[in-house]
Amino acid sequence: MTRAALLVLADGRFPAGGHAHSGGAEAAVRAGHITGAESLEDFCRGRLHTTGLVAASLAAAAALGHDPADLDAAADARTPSPALRVAARKLGRQLMRAARATWPSPELDAVAREFPKGAHQPVVLGLAARAAGLGPGDAAHCAAYESVSGPATATVRLLSLDPFDATAVLARLAPELDRVADRAVAAARSAAADGTDALPAASAPLLEIGAEAHAAWPVRLFAS
Repeated sequence: MTRAALLVLADGRFPAGGHAHSGGAEAAVRAGHITGAESLEDFCRGRLHTTGLVAASLAAAAALGHDPADLDAAADARTPSPALRVAARKLGRQLMRAARATWPSPELDAVAREFPKGAHQPVVLGLAARAAGLGPGDAAHCAAYESVSGPATATVRLLSLDPFDATAVLARLAPELDRVADRAVAAARSAAADGTDALPAASAPLLEIGAEAHAAWPVRLFAS
Protein backbone atom coordinates (compact mmCIF):
# COMPACT_ATOMS: atom_id res chain seq x y z
CA MET A 1 0.00 0.00 0.00
CA THR A 2 1.21 3.50 -0.78
CA ARG A 3 -0.25 6.53 0.94
CA ALA A 4 0.82 8.61 -2.05
CA ALA A 5 -1.99 6.88 -3.96
CA LEU A 6 -4.44 8.28 -1.42
CA LEU A 7 -3.16 11.78 -2.12
CA VAL A 8 -3.73 11.23 -5.83
CA LEU A 9 -7.25 9.88 -5.32
CA ALA A 10 -8.28 12.64 -2.90
CA ASP A 11 -6.70 15.45 -4.93
CA GLY A 12 -9.34 17.88 -6.16
CA ARG A 13 -7.49 17.97 -9.49
CA PHE A 14 -7.98 14.23 -10.03
CA PRO A 15 -10.16 14.17 -13.19
CA ALA A 16 -13.21 12.60 -11.57
CA GLY A 17 -15.70 15.39 -12.36
CA GLY A 18 -16.27 16.62 -8.83
CA HIS A 19 -15.43 20.23 -9.74
CA ALA A 20 -18.74 20.48 -11.60
CA HIS A 21 -20.81 19.60 -8.52
CA SER A 22 -21.47 21.66 -5.40
CA GLY A 23 -22.74 18.93 -3.07
CA GLY A 24 -25.95 20.87 -2.51
CA ALA A 25 -24.19 24.14 -1.71
CA GLU A 26 -25.60 26.04 -4.68
CA ALA A 27 -29.19 25.31 -3.63
CA ALA A 28 -28.33 26.08 0.01
CA VAL A 29 -26.80 29.43 -0.94
CA ARG A 30 -29.88 30.46 -2.89
CA ALA A 31 -32.14 29.36 -0.03
CA GLY A 32 -30.12 31.48 2.39
CA HIS A 33 -28.83 28.53 4.39
CA ILE A 34 -25.20 29.33 3.54
CA THR A 35 -24.24 33.00 3.85
CA GLY A 36 -20.64 32.84 5.06
CA ALA A 37 -18.01 30.73 6.77
CA GLU A 38 -20.02 30.01 9.92
CA SER A 39 -23.10 28.74 8.09
CA LEU A 40 -20.88 26.87 5.62
CA GLU A 41 -19.39 25.00 8.57
CA ASP A 42 -22.86 24.11 9.85
CA PHE A 43 -23.86 22.90 6.39
CA CYS A 44 -20.73 20.81 5.95
CA ARG A 45 -21.05 19.31 9.42
CA GLY A 46 -24.61 18.22 8.69
CA ARG A 47 -23.57 16.78 5.34
CA LEU A 48 -20.60 14.96 6.86
CA HIS A 49 -22.69 13.16 9.47
CA THR A 50 -25.46 12.14 7.02
CA THR A 51 -24.62 11.66 3.36
CA GLY A 52 -20.91 11.77 4.15
CA LEU A 53 -21.23 8.87 6.58
CA VAL A 54 -23.28 6.88 4.08
CA ALA A 55 -20.80 7.51 1.27
CA ALA A 56 -17.83 6.66 3.48
CA SER A 57 -19.45 3.37 4.53
CA LEU A 58 -20.19 2.37 0.94
CA ALA A 59 -16.65 3.25 -0.13
CA ALA A 60 -15.14 1.29 2.76
CA ALA A 61 -17.32 -1.72 1.98
CA ALA A 62 -16.27 -1.64 -1.68
CA ALA A 63 -12.63 -1.41 -0.66
CA LEU A 64 -13.13 -4.48 1.52
CA GLY A 65 -14.38 -6.45 -1.47
CA HIS A 66 -18.15 -6.48 -0.93
CA ASP A 67 -20.24 -7.23 -4.03
CA PRO A 68 -20.39 -3.97 -6.05
CA ALA A 69 -23.87 -4.75 -7.33
CA ASP A 70 -25.22 -5.17 -3.79
CA LEU A 71 -23.52 -1.95 -2.72
CA ASP A 72 -24.90 -0.07 -5.72
CA ALA A 73 -28.41 -1.23 -4.84
CA ALA A 74 -27.80 -0.13 -1.25
CA ALA A 75 -26.67 3.28 -2.48
CA ASP A 76 -29.80 3.60 -4.59
CA ALA A 77 -31.99 2.76 -1.59
CA ARG A 78 -30.23 5.43 0.47
CA THR A 79 -30.66 8.15 -2.19
CA PRO A 80 -34.38 9.07 -2.43
CA SER A 81 -33.80 12.01 -4.81
CA PRO A 82 -33.81 11.00 -8.50
CA ALA A 83 -31.63 14.03 -9.24
CA LEU A 84 -29.01 12.89 -6.74
CA ARG A 85 -29.09 9.33 -8.07
CA VAL A 86 -28.41 10.66 -11.57
CA ALA A 87 -25.58 12.88 -10.28
CA ALA A 88 -24.04 10.01 -8.30
CA ARG A 89 -24.00 7.75 -11.36
CA LYS A 90 -22.53 10.45 -13.60
CA LEU A 91 -19.79 11.04 -11.07
CA GLY A 92 -19.27 7.31 -10.75
CA ARG A 93 -18.87 6.93 -14.50
CA GLN A 94 -16.32 9.76 -14.68
CA LEU A 95 -14.42 8.44 -11.66
CA MET A 96 -14.37 4.98 -13.24
CA ARG A 97 -12.77 6.39 -16.39
CA ALA A 98 -10.11 8.16 -14.36
CA ALA A 99 -9.46 5.18 -12.09
CA ARG A 100 -9.12 2.69 -14.96
CA ALA A 101 -6.59 4.96 -16.65
CA THR A 102 -4.65 5.46 -13.42
CA TRP A 103 -4.82 2.03 -11.79
CA PRO A 104 -5.74 -0.58 -14.44
CA SER A 105 -7.65 -3.41 -12.82
CA PRO A 106 -9.77 -6.37 -14.05
CA GLU A 107 -12.20 -5.64 -11.22
CA LEU A 108 -12.71 -2.07 -12.40
CA ASP A 109 -13.14 -3.32 -15.96
CA ALA A 110 -15.80 -5.80 -14.86
CA VAL A 111 -17.80 -3.20 -12.92
CA ALA A 112 -17.55 -0.74 -15.82
CA ARG A 113 -19.11 -3.39 -18.09
CA GLU A 114 -21.81 -4.19 -15.53
CA PHE A 115 -22.73 -0.51 -15.09
CA PRO A 116 -22.19 1.20 -18.46
CA LYS A 117 -24.11 4.27 -17.28
CA GLY A 118 -22.13 4.41 -14.06
CA ALA A 119 -22.33 2.87 -10.61
CA HIS A 120 -22.81 5.14 -7.60
CA GLN A 121 -19.74 7.27 -7.01
CA PRO A 122 -18.92 6.04 -3.46
CA VAL A 123 -18.93 2.44 -4.69
CA VAL A 124 -16.57 3.29 -7.53
CA LEU A 125 -14.42 5.28 -5.10
CA GLY A 126 -13.97 2.23 -2.90
CA LEU A 127 -13.14 0.07 -5.91
CA ALA A 128 -10.62 2.68 -7.09
CA ALA A 129 -9.02 2.71 -3.65
CA ARG A 130 -8.81 -1.09 -3.74
CA ALA A 131 -7.21 -1.02 -7.20
CA ALA A 132 -4.69 1.55 -5.91
CA GLY A 133 -3.68 -0.75 -3.06
CA LEU A 134 -5.45 1.31 -0.41
CA GLY A 135 -7.54 0.03 2.48
CA PRO A 136 -11.10 0.65 3.71
CA GLY A 137 -9.99 3.41 6.08
CA ASP A 138 -8.37 5.28 3.21
CA ALA A 139 -11.51 4.93 1.10
CA ALA A 140 -13.70 6.09 3.97
CA HIS A 141 -11.52 9.13 4.66
CA CYS A 142 -11.52 10.05 0.98
CA ALA A 143 -15.32 9.82 0.73
CA ALA A 144 -15.88 11.74 3.96
CA TYR A 145 -13.47 14.45 2.89
CA GLU A 146 -15.16 14.80 -0.49
CA SER A 147 -18.51 15.26 1.24
CA VAL A 148 -17.31 18.52 2.79
CA SER A 149 -14.55 19.74 0.48
CA GLY A 150 -16.88 19.92 -2.52
CA PRO A 151 -19.38 22.29 -0.86
CA ALA A 152 -16.55 24.36 0.66
CA THR A 153 -14.85 24.85 -2.71
CA ALA A 154 -18.16 25.59 -4.42
CA THR A 155 -19.06 28.23 -1.82
CA VAL A 156 -15.84 30.09 -2.57
CA ARG A 157 -17.12 30.49 -6.12
CA LEU A 158 -20.77 31.05 -5.23
CA LEU A 159 -20.27 33.71 -2.54
CA SER A 160 -16.73 34.90 -3.31
CA LEU A 161 -15.94 33.53 0.13
CA ASP A 162 -12.32 33.97 1.18
CA PRO A 163 -10.65 30.62 0.35
CA PHE A 164 -8.66 30.88 3.59
CA ASP A 165 -11.92 30.89 5.52
CA ALA A 166 -13.25 27.91 3.53
CA THR A 167 -10.08 25.94 4.20
CA ALA A 168 -10.26 26.80 7.89
CA VAL A 169 -13.75 25.27 7.95
CA LEU A 170 -12.33 22.00 6.62
CA ALA A 171 -9.54 22.06 9.18
CA ARG A 172 -11.98 22.55 12.06
CA LEU A 173 -14.04 19.60 10.81
CA ALA A 174 -11.02 17.29 10.59
CA PRO A 175 -11.50 15.56 13.98
CA GLU A 176 -15.14 14.86 13.16
CA LEU A 177 -14.14 13.58 9.74
CA ASP A 178 -11.82 11.07 11.38
CA ARG A 179 -14.61 9.85 13.64
CA VAL A 180 -17.03 9.50 10.72
CA ALA A 181 -14.45 7.50 8.76
CA ASP A 182 -13.90 5.18 11.74
CA ARG A 183 -17.67 4.62 12.07
CA ALA A 184 -17.90 3.92 8.36
CA VAL A 185 -15.17 1.27 8.45
CA ALA A 186 -16.76 -0.42 11.46
CA ALA A 187 -20.11 -0.53 9.67
CA ALA A 188 -18.51 -1.87 6.49
CA ARG A 189 -16.89 -4.69 8.45
CA SER A 190 -20.22 -5.51 10.09
CA ALA A 191 -21.82 -5.67 6.65
CA ALA A 192 -19.53 -8.60 5.80
CA ALA A 193 -21.60 -10.73 8.19
CA ASP A 194 -24.94 -8.95 8.25
CA GLY A 195 -25.28 -7.68 4.68
CA THR A 196 -25.78 -4.14 3.41
CA ASP A 197 -28.57 -3.49 5.90
CA ALA A 198 -25.77 -3.00 8.44
CA LEU A 199 -24.54 0.06 6.55
CA PRO A 200 -25.72 3.48 7.77
CA ALA A 201 -28.78 5.02 6.16
CA ALA A 202 -28.59 8.54 7.60
CA SER A 203 -30.89 10.91 5.75
CA ALA A 204 -30.63 14.59 4.85
CA PRO A 205 -34.11 15.63 3.64
CA LEU A 206 -33.16 19.26 2.93
CA LEU A 207 -30.35 18.10 0.64
CA GLU A 208 -32.78 15.85 -1.21
CA ILE A 209 -35.39 18.60 -1.56
CA GLY A 210 -32.77 21.14 -2.58
CA ALA A 211 -31.38 18.76 -5.21
CA GLU A 212 -34.77 18.34 -6.85
CA ALA A 213 -35.35 22.10 -6.93
CA HIS A 214 -31.82 22.71 -8.22
CA ALA A 215 -32.25 20.22 -11.07
CA ALA A 216 -35.19 22.26 -12.37
CA TRP A 217 -33.35 25.58 -12.52
CA PRO A 218 -32.93 26.82 -16.09
CA VAL A 219 -29.59 28.42 -15.22
CA ARG A 220 -27.12 27.15 -12.63
CA LEU A 221 -23.39 27.21 -12.05
CA PHE A 222 -23.06 23.57 -10.89
CA ALA A 223 -24.54 20.31 -12.14
CA SER A 224 -25.80 19.45 -8.65
